[in-house]
Amino acid sequence: MQLNLNDISYTYPQAAEPVLDGVSATFPAGWTGIVGDNGCGKTTLARIAGGLLTPDGGTVTPRLFCAFCEQDPTLEPPALADFAMAWDERAVRLRRDLAIGDGWEWRFGELSCGQQKRLQLACALWADPDVLVVDEPTNHVDAETRAALAAPLEDFRGIGLLISHDRALLDRICGQCLFMGGGRAVMRPGGYSQGAEQAALERKTTTTRRENARRRARKLEEEAQRRRQEAAKAAAKRSCRGLDRHDSDGRGRVKLAIYTGKDGVAGKLSARMDARASRARQEADAITVEKRYDADIWMDAQPSARKVLCRLAAGVIPFGGDGAEAGMEGTPAGVAIPDLYVGNADHIALTGRNGAGKTTLVRAAMAALPPDIPCAYLPQEPSPAQQRQALERLAALDAASRGRALGVVARLNSDPDRILEGSRTSPGEMRKLMLALGILDAPALIVMDEPTNHLDLHSVEALEQLLGAYPGALLLVSHDARLLDRATTIRWRLEPAGQGSRLVAQG
Repeated sequence: MQLNLNDISYTYPQAAEPVLDGVSATFPAGWTGIVGDNGCGKTTLARIAGGLLTPDGGTVTPRLFCAFCEQDPTLEPPALADFAMAWDERAVRLRRDLAIGDGWEWRFGELSCGQQKRLQLACALWADPDVLVVDEPTNHVDAETRAALAAPLEDFRGIGLLISHDRALLDRICGQCLFMGGGRAVMRPGGYSQGAEQAALERKTTTTRRENARRRARKLEEEAQRRRQEAAKAAAKRSCRGLDRHDSDGRGRVKLAIYTGKDGVAGKLSARMDARASRARQEADAITVEKRYDADIWMDAQPSARKVLCRLAAGVIPFGGDGAEAGMEGTPAGVAIPDLYVGNADHIALTGRNGAGKTTLVRAAMAALPPDIPCAYLPQEPSPAQQRQALERLAALDAASRGRALGVVARLNSDPDRILEGSRTSPGEMRKLMLALGILDAPALIVMDEPTNHLDLHSVEALEQLLGAYPGALLLVSHDARLLDRATTIRWRLEPAGQGSRLVAQG
């Protein structure tokens, strides 16, 4: 059994260019990774493969039963109620492997994003589809769950399409990877690491070919220019205009050159060289290298003059509280904290298992900020209203500010033109835009909840550089160990304690 996509094209409404242009791919049984930069069309292609979206052109054969595990963890899976009442062997095993708690199905909206993601994945696997599309399954989940969910995915025996930026997961379960970019797609064998090495080698080779072709074109153009000058001199010599009217010998030589054809040799050679130079320029222009936006991001920011931005007194912050209840006694479940403060240049990493209360603590810290401390906050999952407000703010900016914001977006490895279109902004691109808009406000504190969710690998590397060099205060909630190592120096770790959790501060 295999799924065949042939010459697939798709253009979003009001978009200037297609997101997919003549893409063909074959997906056999087993897992195929779909990787590429934000906005390159990964989810669009997967939806077309699963029959959830109709392409503008091309075919998908055969038509198979597909289950889709959405990227947005807050979307309730269609089979949730059925899964809640299912206690067959498959359902029981999935609950165990994904550590799904009792009654989670009946309070889906109250769960953390990581818990919702586990339920989404369980429902999709329980449906036992021919084709299973899983979009960013490791977003929102802690390290323990990341390791656990690989096992049930490995057990799937149908055609699996994995959209992910999780290198470890791609390397573990994928037999091939589809690398997407520029409306095209290239299938490479092996997991992400093997495919990325091959892609880097191909990119280096192509870049060398292009530079050699450009160098050859420049030499031919120089030679063509030299021969044009010679042809011009030859043309001047065959003219009798500058000869004395009594110079019969000179006029004879000119007429002989014209008669024998020697007068046109330089012109013909010049024309031939022009044609060669033109072909060389066309060959060089035809060699394309995928655009990358790799550069450091300059930020006009300084630490706040206030040495301590906020303080939290020792006590218990109830789960779901906004910080006003911190320190209340008798709360049945919450986050127990010691005396905490955020310095004006502190880079703090907040870690802990899903549901431990990280978001609760973040809200408490932000509520404790004095009103005159500018803060840029990037939530774990921006709401539709927040996304709409970001696009509206971008449109209302003056040209200089809009250019600065889009410059940050570009250096985080996304095409600014796609952001300006607005109608097809991907989740990863939206997070970059919201961060760029926050930077415009010169914040004293940046708070980011799972900032690498939905970001492609190149964007994560650019974000590491940006946050690591940020001179102000940073509060970062993430399960990405590499990002935390590079961007933070202080650790706040939430550990289980009774019905809630307690915070252990280090550094």
